[in-house]
Amino acid sequence: MNLNPNIGQARKHHIAWWNHKGLVLNLTAPKSNPVVKDVLGIPSDPRERWTDIRVSCEVAEYNMGKTRYYADSLPLLCAVFGPGSLGEILGAKPVYEPTTVWYESCVSDPDTYGPIRFNSHSNAQLDLHVRYVDEAVRRSKGRYMVAMGDLIENLDTLATLRGNEELLFDLIERPSWIHKCQQEILQAFYEVFDLFYQKTKDEQGGNAFVFDIWGPGRTCKVQCDFSCMISPEMFKEFAMPYFKSQCDWLDYSLFHLDGETALQHLDDLLSIDSLDAIEWTPMGASGENNTSPTGGSQHWYDLYRRIKAAGKSVQAIGVKPDEVLPLIEAVGPEGLYVCCRAPDEATAEKIVQKTEQFM
Repeated sequence: MNLNPNIGQARKHHIAWWNHKGLVLNLTAPKSNPVVKDVLGIPSDPRERWTDIRVSCEVAEYNMGKTRYYADSLPLLCAVFGPGSLGEILGAKPVYEPTTVWYESCVSDPDTYGPIRFNSHSNAQLDLHVRYVDEAVRRSKGRYMVAMGDLIENLDTLATLRGNEELLFDLIERPSWIHKCQQEILQAFYEVFDLFYQKTKDEQGGNAFVFDIWGPGRTCKVQCDFSCMISPEMFKEFAMPYFKSQCDWLDYSLFHLDGETALQHLDDLLSIDSLDAIEWTPMGASGENNTSPTGGSQHWYDLYRRIKAAGKSVQAIGVKPDEVLPLIEAVGPEGLYVCCRAPDEATAEKIVQKTEQFM
């Protein structure tokens, strides 16, 4: 049995949201009396911990077992070892830390480095991701959805392969090389995405992805955090053409807009006809101790209205329980996706009652 009995309704609401017509309420809370099995045999070595597929699956199932899913929330196992799986599959070396994974670049000299190609043979990192997805799908048995790794693309992946500082110089010194790499990374993205899409797609031909999104077709979160370090002119030249092609190829796409420095590129992103939605990550979404405005703060109401007025849907994350209803009333439910983690079941049930008029 699916961990969220409302999953059929959740799918319908996602479809309406992608079409800018409906509300998605992703609402969860910790269970008051969870019945879960402790995960045994967790390796102490960070590398072994991150790459132990049994442990990764059991930890994810343990956390899902402690969670109650309300409204349109998706019980979702994201087969993610670290951010930027595509860069890892294309050759960047993962470095495993206790709480995160980062990558060592592999392109030391662009003048001698060969074309960036997806190699499906003798690729240890790809094999690791494939085994993780296959095992998660096998274990799910309809209880939860399985999402492929957080691939990432565009300049973010090139920065993983080359290094941030080096890539900043390359944008000035090697512009033709940047465009060549961008075309190669885009082709690699298509091939890798399709490989995992075939493994994770459901009976509707859809798939789930990180950021708790689902669509009845090829669905993906796209991003360019590197854009915070470059001008709008550079973003237009080196990133926009490839995002347009990527979004044209996907059936449903959501752009992860990360931080106020990235807002300089919003108008360009809104001009991509095939981009369906924008997600906004303010600094205040990172935790309760952060004093910046949270995702549901009235500080961002005009931003959400601006995105919706451009014909895009919008996702607000890190919304506090007392912000949910005011946000929906101020911005309007059409094309609005609200992510909220309630502190307990009673609070979550009150939110459901207050928002059912919009569902």
